[in-house]
Amino acid sequence: MTLLAVAAGLAMLLPWVWVGALGGALETLLAGLAAAAFGMLGGVLLGPGFWAAFAAGPTPRPVQLVLLGGLVAGVTLTMLAAGAGQSGAQLPGLVLLPPLGFVLGALEAAARHAGRPAGAAPARWLVGLALAGPLAFTDPEEITLLLASSRDVPFWVAVGTGTAFAVAVLLAVGYAVLLARRRAGTPRRGVAGLAAVALLAAVAVVYVVPGQPGLYGERLLVVLREQADLSGLPAGAPGRAGRDARAAEVYRRLVATADRTQGDLRRTLTRLRLNPTPYYLVNAISTDGGPGVRAWLSDRPEVARVLVDQRPRPLPAAAPPARGDTPAPTGPTWNVSLIGADRVWSELGVTGAGVVVGSSDSGVDGRHPALAPGFRGGDDSWYDPWEHRRTPADRGGHGTHTLGSAVGRDGIGVAPGASWVGCVNLDRNLGSPARYLDCLQFMLAPFPPGGNPLTDGRPQRAPDVLTNSWGCPPLEGCDPGALRPATAALAAAGILVVAAAGNTGPYCGSIVDPPAPYPDVLTVGAVDRARRLTEFSSRGPTGEAPKPDLVAPGAAVPSAFPGGGYATLDGTSMATPQVAGVVALMWSANPALVGDLARTRRILTETATPATAPAGTTCGGTRDLVGAGLVDAYAAVRAARNG
Repeated sequence: MTLLAVAAGLAMLLPWVWVGALGGALETLLAGLAAAAFGMLGGVLLGPGFWAAFAAGPTPRPVQLVLLGGLVAGVTLTMLAAGAGQSGAQLPGLVLLPPLGFVLGALEAAARHAGRPAGAAPARWLVGLALAGPLAFTDPEEITLLLASSRDVPFWVAVGTGTAFAVAVLLAVGYAVLLARRRAGTPRRGVAGLAAVALLAAVAVVYVVPGQPGLYGERLLVVLREQADLSGLPAGAPGRAGRDARAAEVYRRLVATADRTQGDLRRTLTRLRLNPTPYYLVNAISTDGGPGVRAWLSDRPEVARVLVDQRPRPLPAAAPPARGDTPAPTGPTWNVSLIGADRVWSELGVTGAGVVVGSSDSGVDGRHPALAPGFRGGDDSWYDPWEHRRTPADRGGHGTHTLGSAVGRDGIGVAPGASWVGCVNLDRNLGSPARYLDCLQFMLAPFPPGGNPLTDGRPQRAPDVLTNSWGCPPLEGCDPGALRPATAALAAAGILVVAAAGNTGPYCGSIVDPPAPYPDVLTVGAVDRARRLTEFSSRGPTGEAPKPDLVAPGAAVPSAFPGGGYATLDGTSMATPQVAGVVALMWSANPALVGDLARTRRILTETATPATAPAGTTCGGTRDLVGAGLVDAYAAVRAARNG
């Protein structure tokens, strides 16, 4: 019976080697040990003593063992699955294990028919192999995320769970029919062994051919103690000339610090074949390595801390690209009119011309009619560190939507005359400290395809204002200070970073994920058509500076979506690019303001109009809910023109 249980367990494993992927070496080892431990516990719970209670008389009826015993065994396995791994892995286990109680009942019935109980071994092997699939081949952190794509990790986990459940049901029925009836007899040991070997070979073939073979463990981001000294930067001339000079000096100092302090560690990591990647915006190195490497690196004197740099595991097939399913608006959208941007175009004649907006997000549909005319072009206006695509593209749609609200034509964008550059820092709605740095570095000093960020950067080509509708939570590997040197460097260079407050309202103190809490970032919350703070918009207070700084429309905002269509979305993600667009209008109206972040922020906050918060919401005061108020494009541009 043990070989038949092994064969059944391998059959349960088959779907997971197809849809899933292994993590790192230690992750895989621990998952295997956990599955083995749960298998051993299953053997203890469902051993001979358990089945004896359902084996009344010297020749018990198979129906007692298969149906009644299998039912109670299934309930027992349900409780066992509830404790198997993190919540993401528990969900498949809760579906998969209960039907296996009937499989074990059938095996026990067949064993007793042959003259001796099956013992604990069948339960050990069957439970252990069944749980090895979800424990080893899925990342529970990805299962529990609310991912945007309908064919993302949760979809494939559901496919694997459903397929494995069907296999479990078929095994239960098949074993019951073939083994629990007396006249069926008991299969010879050789036949059972052959079945187990065949299924083991099938698992290997599926893993190698349609599966995702290899290890896909997390990387590490090693943050060094010494960060670049950016004090004493020359003020320079007003406007873009001064901004470009400051950006060049910031880039020079950052790269010099990285080259001087990283050399020995880079060489050591290269010698150990850990594939180091240097960063300069934060003086850090991304590298392969598990907990052992992390402990070793943490003890080095030049290292401040080591963060886990999350890496999504591959999927069996890419999700289909998101598509917009609504037509283009017939005029300025409600949110554009609410903040007065359409009046800026018609009455002041300002559309954002001459200003460049940088977008770090899921990507951009560069062929969308509302966005294609605004692409800056050249060989340094687009960077995709995930898939290395050479032209702007967007699978998820989030980045196309947000950038559309900043610079889109057809009435959707606040600054339709501005140009844009883009970078992909999210893949499947997931990021990591290193990927966020990839894009922020590109925004400080763009470089051509295949270029080295530390040697080929062009700070004179940096965009003027950055829209960032993302945050880096601990789940992705960031600690509160992970990106602090990066935003400080961008601010020192005269590049304004606009960031979303987050969507974890209505809780107070919910502006926590970098970069939103940082004082050098312009943080944006969301209001609805009635100028009322949305329930989802994150609130202050934060530790260092009052947040959010401003609010903008973020409920039911229409904008561009991949495929040439449009879509309506909610979130502080939607509010953020509108504030970036207002900055583009201000700097287009008065180019001397380019790079003058303090003056720009002062104008934005002084011209903001009142916004309200839901009754009963305090969080320390109105300032921690809506900041200075609702951004007013018309008033801000007029104030910018006047000095």
